[in-house]
Amino acid sequence: MSILFLAGLLLMVMGSAIGVVYTKHESRKLFVELQQLNREIDELNIDWGRLQLEQSAWSSHGRIEKMARKRLNMELPAADKVVYIKR
Repeated sequence: MSILFLAGLLLMVMGSAIGVVYTKHESRKLFVELQQLNREIDELNIDWGRLQLEQSAWSSHGRIEKMARKRLNMELPAADKVVYIKR
């Protein structure tokens, strides 16, 4: 009877040990995946910042005015041609 009891305890200890190893392995896999996702988030944030800078450069008032003068032949009217409307 004591041999069966010891065999049962041995099986439970082995099962517990295998469970700990499996859990540790899964934990490491999930940690690696988390690190990769954090790296991807950082890269996307860098790209987002770069795109915002690019957008602000393309939409600056000076650039728009330059393009209006160059492509559309627009220019500021003379002071005597400006009409103010009062409400």
